Amino acid sequence: MYEIIDKINKLKKEKNAIILAHCYQNVEIDEVADFVGDSLYLSRRAKETNADIIVFAGVYFMAQTAKLLSPDKKVLLPRLESGCRMADMIDLEQVREFKSKHPNIPVVCYVNSTAEVKSECDMCCTSSNAIKIVKSMGAEEILFLPDTYLGKWVESQLGNVKIITYPGFCPTHLMIKPKDILEAREKYPNAKILAHPECHQEVTKLADFVGSTTGIMKYAIESNEKQFVIATEKGVVDRLKRDYPEKEFILIKENIICPNMKWNTLEDIYNALDKEQHEITVDEQIAKKAVKCIDDMLSVNI
Repeated sequence: MYEIIDKINKLKKEKNAIILAHCYQNVEIDEVADFVGDSLYLSRRAKETNADIIVFAGVYFMAQTAKLLSPDKKVLLPRLESGCRMADMIDLEQVREFKSKHPNIPVVCYVNSTAEVKSECDMCCTSSNAIKIVKSMGAEEILFLPDTYLGKWVESQLGNVKIITYPGFCPTHLMIKPKDILEAREKYPNAKILAHPECHQEVTKLADFVGSTTGIMKYAIESNEKQFVIATEKGVVDRLKRDYPEKEFILIKENIICPNMKWNTLEDIYNALDKEQHEITVDEQIAKKAVKCIDDMLSVNI
């Protein structure tokens, strides 16, 4: 493993490249990553650099977002087939159809969506800022896509906004059932249970804390508690265990793994950078609209 890490690091210097790693990736990819975190954070950090090439160890929509924010940089995705199963549940025509059924209602799209989908929406959001973004719209009704569970969780937190959701979802988070939380409570009575809002609302109702990937990690790191049950993707637990061995982190179920996120390997990253292959491009007109959707979000979230 160390041999390929050295090769990647050498190539990065030669080509003035940076590597971004989402925290659901295989943990060994952190060894070559310049930044590790959630998708929008990574794209924003990449924009701030003077790199010529971005290699995004993540999924397709994330690499698209990096390209939207850094149009002059070459963005490479190690595995082109590495798509987000939630993002793939809606395309441009389906957004338009969804809007046509509910005319004259503002549309908020989760960052877990393609550039094409973002181009048809009024505002983007992340799981960290979704409540703030929806509230900022000042509307009594909001269309929310693609994740119905994040949308309904936001609705439950605000109370005075009706959120009409598109029926998309994260298959990995939906594997977590209420009985898993109840069993964890019984087995680990002193643990705090931390859940992602992409989980079913019957799961989030039972958690001690609901938050984004970053929010979950921040809560666990800053808490005085010593034991945590984590109801999100395994990569989060892997990193918390590695970095904070004095605390105990328990994955809610061993199969909470996003297969698409785990496709990227160090070898894939090396090949992408060496051959400069799997470049991500976005149509100019689509990009212009999609960037506005993201920029409008960032103007609220400062």
